[in-house]
Amino acid sequence: MLSGGLAGLSKGFDTDEELVSRAGRGDRVAAGLLIERHTDKVMAVCYRMLGERSAAEDAAQETFLRLWKNAPGWRAQGAGFEAWLYRVAKNICLDRLRRRGREAPQDAAPEQIDAAPHPDAAVMTDQRRLEVDAALAILPERQRLAVTLCYYQELSNGAAASIMGVSVEAIESLLGRARRRLRERLSSRRAELMEGP
Repeated sequence: MLSGGLAGLSKGFDTDEELVSRAGRGDRVAAGLLIERHTDKVMAVCYRMLGERSAAEDAAQETFLRLWKNAPGWRAQGAGFEAWLYRVAKNICLDRLRRRGREAPQDAAPEQIDAAPHPDAAVMTDQRRLEVDAALAILPERQRLAVTLCYYQELSNGAAASIMGVSVEAIESLLGRARRRLRERLSSRRAELMEGP
């Protein structure tokens, strides 16, 4: 992406909303600062939803292209810019998952595991990450997104509800069902997964 040197230019552009406004007027530096500020989080959401690094990179790039395209008409509403950006990423990922389901033939070869380092690699060992990722991958899309937003992105239930377009109660229900499924899936490996690296 962009070099870390852009961060020093952002002193006059404190908020995302100000940067979006400037990007909407064609300011590429402001757009670059927004991308730099949100790339890791958008990439993490896309990876958790799609399960493949290359697909996540494509979805994140498409998210930022939509940001650039929609910046001139963007207006702060509800939960703000970050919630809007996550909602765009979520919709792109859901569209890709639906297309993937329609396009994949029954006898398709399994996809190769991406060996590139994952953004969360420092948090868990590769084996534990693979176990948890596999368990997340079998969750229904809405449960997986709720877990990603609330636990990996550390958003409040209210912010996640706004992004997903559901009530806070619905988020809590999705999280409860997801935790039960993950607990069932990972219960036999719990002691091993809870050990330190």
